[in-house]
Amino acid sequence: MNMLETQSSRNMISSKTSSSHGTEFNLVQVNGTWIRQAGPCQEKDGKSSDAKIYEKKLDQGASWTVVSPIIFTYRVIQCKDLLDPMNDTLLWGHIGDEDIQASEKAKPVKRFIVIDKTVHQLYGSKVSQYFDARGVIYKILPLPTTEENKNMELVTKILEEVHQFGIDRRSEPIIALGGGVCLDVVGLAASLYRRRTPYIRVPTTLLSYVDASVGAKTGVNFAGGKNKLGSYVPPVATFLDSSFFQTLPLRQISNGLAEMLKMALMKHRSLFELLESNGKKLLHAKLQPSETCSDSEQEDSAAASMRIAIETMLEELAPNLWEDDLDRLVDFGHLISPELEMRVLPALLHGEAVNIDMSLMVYVAHQKGLLTKKEKDRIIQCMLGLELPVWHQDCSLALVQKSLEERLKHSAGSLRMPLPTGLGRAEIFHDMIEDDIICQAFHNWTEELSGFDGGVKDTGEPSTHWGR
Repeated sequence: MNMLETQSSRNMISSKTSSSHGTEFNLVQVNGTWIRQAGPCQEKDGKSSDAKIYEKKLDQGASWTVVSPIIFTYRVIQCKDLLDPMNDTLLWGHIGDEDIQASEKAKPVKRFIVIDKTVHQLYGSKVSQYFDARGVIYKILPLPTTEENKNMELVTKILEEVHQFGIDRRSEPIIALGGGVCLDVVGLAASLYRRRTPYIRVPTTLLSYVDASVGAKTGVNFAGGKNKLGSYVPPVATFLDSSFFQTLPLRQISNGLAEMLKMALMKHRSLFELLESNGKKLLHAKLQPSETCSDSEQEDSAAASMRIAIETMLEELAPNLWEDDLDRLVDFGHLISPELEMRVLPALLHGEAVNIDMSLMVYVAHQKGLLTKKEKDRIIQCMLGLELPVWHQDCSLALVQKSLEERLKHSAGSLRMPLPTGLGRAEIFHDMIEDDIICQAFHNWTEELSGFDGGVKDTGEPSTHWGR
């Protein structure tokens, strides 16, 4: 996958606008001035807009209804050697138009880079060498982007530094280089600065590579809740280079494999079977390309698994970037995990908490008759093969019930629970699952998997510092 563009037409509903909104006016710009016209636009020399204004007379006055399309285009680019000074991607990959690229290259180039502190220790000098070699005016801001300090203070710190450095609000994107926390925090800061400054995501963890980097959400934790503050503003581009995984602890690779397994269970049986048969090998090879597979040969399992995970994720995100539709398959594993993750922080990484959630939901699906025992057991064995936790002592029945009640409360009166109905297929269930099914599933889950408590191996390697 070299490039993928996606757009949202969230507000393109004018054709469905009821006549009850009143008289329809189109908008056309003539000599720099926007004017409204009833009926079709007639100004041949003007510039028309897809936006419309509806005016209605009321007994008390008047009302105006504005229907204005919002379209985002962003690029997701997989490439090798992103930090090679001969590679243009980091500077110009976000611009698809060659004429615009040429125009921008003719100007002095400025870039503000926010980088995770641990990533900076490993790659900071290489980042500096890249921009020095390209003659770029730049500032690198290393920050400890961990789940524990994923808050507005970190956002404010970034904004203060960006303001002092000074960037063009439309042509000089902020670059975020790190794990999911770094990408989320920088995205929120960029969405706030001058009301929307472009930004670029460069994920350095597997989890952020296949999840946080390819969507539109930004956010920070607030009031003890995970990502309670945020926005929906996609980056202008995401640049994916899997060579960063070589310096990740194995635990972080497992962490990312959980999100890949999520997409496999929801909608791609072949990806599940790939992870089931090759997962441990992919884990310990840190998803690096096989030495026996040249570029001209068939795609190897590491490349295939990441490509499928990203494509399936984008399929689900692109039509629903702003989550207007709350029926989301990608929410599998995210019903109980936010509460669990925040409660035991920093004991569990994000993907680990998600996998514990998925593990329990597999038992719920089996209890409801959606999965056979063989399918349930295959899924759990796959999780264990990926060295992921499948049970946790702090995931109590009370926590599960509280999480489901909160889900019901904040999802427009519907539970909206994605559950697997086979290997690689799923459905979203709207009604509250019967209490006896939840209780029995929880009992069976605890009885069979409590011996795998946590499942997290302390290797002595840094983990949470990578921030998802």
